[in-house]
Amino acid sequence: MLPNDDIILLQMQGIDKSFPGVHALENVSLELRRGEVLALVGENGAGKSTLIKVLGGVYPPDSGEVLIEGKNPRIHSPTSAQQAGVSIIYQEFNLVPDLTVNENIFLGREITRFGFIAAAEEHEQSLQLFRKIGIEVDPNARCGDLSVAQQQTVEIAKALSINARIIVMDEPTAALTSREVECLFNVIKDLKSHGFGVIYISHRLDEVFDVADRVMVLRDGKHVDTRDLADITRDELIEMMVGRPIESEFPKHAATPGPERLRVENLNRGRAVRGVSFSVRAGEVLGFSGLVGAGRTETMRIIFGADEPDSGRIFINGVEADIRNPRDGIRKGICLLTEDRKGQGLILIHSVRENFGLPNLDRFTRGLFLNHKKESARLAGYVESLRIRISGHEQPAMNLSGGNQQKVVLAKWMERNADIIIFDEPTRGIDVGAKYEIYLLMKRLAGEGKAIIMISSELPEILGISDRIIVMHEGRVKGEITDVANATQKDILAMAMA
Repeated sequence: MLPNDDIILLQMQGIDKSFPGVHALENVSLELRRGEVLALVGENGAGKSTLIKVLGGVYPPDSGEVLIEGKNPRIHSPTSAQQAGVSIIYQEFNLVPDLTVNENIFLGREITRFGFIAAAEEHEQSLQLFRKIGIEVDPNARCGDLSVAQQQTVEIAKALSINARIIVMDEPTAALTSREVECLFNVIKDLKSHGFGVIYISHRLDEVFDVADRVMVLRDGKHVDTRDLADITRDELIEMMVGRPIESEFPKHAATPGPERLRVENLNRGRAVRGVSFSVRAGEVLGFSGLVGAGRTETMRIIFGADEPDSGRIFINGVEADIRNPRDGIRKGICLLTEDRKGQGLILIHSVRENFGLPNLDRFTRGLFLNHKKESARLAGYVESLRIRISGHEQPAMNLSGGNQQKVVLAKWMERNADIIIFDEPTRGIDVGAKYEIYLLMKRLAGEGKAIIMISSELPEILGISDRIIVMHEGRVKGEITDVANATQKDILAMAMA
């Protein structure tokens, strides 16, 4: 610990912020000490993003003040926030893909000599920044060619280059491998040792307990509590977040598998999918695990018809199926909830109603005309049963929280009444309360005789939800776990890294 580790670096006092029809923050206060990691957690819509955008100068607060080392720097824009020593690394990186690492780090703050950019000096300063955080990145590399982990390192280097003392990381591990997560945690520990204050936003509670010193909980725009992580259990934290006790993080369900719904034989597509065979039965949740790039998503895209295989056979309810495109897949009773719900699962500028109706137009049209009344009536049923929080059916999908966006995708596919439902990373970026609701829904669908396939990179989730687990590595099936109740994360990793 630093000798002055209890110095208050940041205070946000009595922050209030309202938008039309929404009181996003109500008298919220936050305190960040020098040399600590403060985890900021809460359900989607709890106010985390709004609070951080107030700190980052994106939104002006309706009332309250922000103090940095006891002084009010009058933050009124992202630029003034940076000048005050605040840097926010958003989940969607703020990098220009076609520029080099150097150019991104110093963009808008170029080092010049006699009117010319001092490229050599920028290069040397970039190298010093990367040495400081213990990561090797080529300053001349094009940012678009870097891995997600390397791009994140560039964002951290940018933060250090503007002399930021307060660094906010929003879902920093969402697209990282376990090894990259370990590297990131080492960087965060180094930042702590040099007196930086880090606000860490994550829905992954294991990470919160691994990396943070204290945790602050928001619920419905209000500050619930701030606690030392050494003094709180995981179950207590979950209860604080959702406002009610949850008996188990993963709902219990006794699987009673029925007839075979889907069988895949020797599926191949280049090096991404190599000789994959498996089956899934009615009433079963089949988990797919493996490291990033193992071929899980690529396999499911072939089954759904989004990609064409080089070879292999697909059987649905015992009959071989010729699936050449997603339309064929949908007609055969297959639905795919994609990993990228924003890019592939929804048309964000369209309304909730339009997104719901898009794959179901055949059900809501009469001749050439769309029956809006029938479409809205069906949507209303799912809004109630799935507890989708929307202001109205015409609300743009882009304005929903991640959990509610996922529920809209679920609703449109549930309307198809498909027999085979593929969930690709269904809870990524979703809070613990919404996760539990999605787990309950998956178990309910399995209980109705649907065959559920779930891809997940979260090992506790795979072990907590699956009836069987298939583990993939470099495009191949490396093993199967049938006794899930007695399996461990080490068992899965041993197969995934074979």
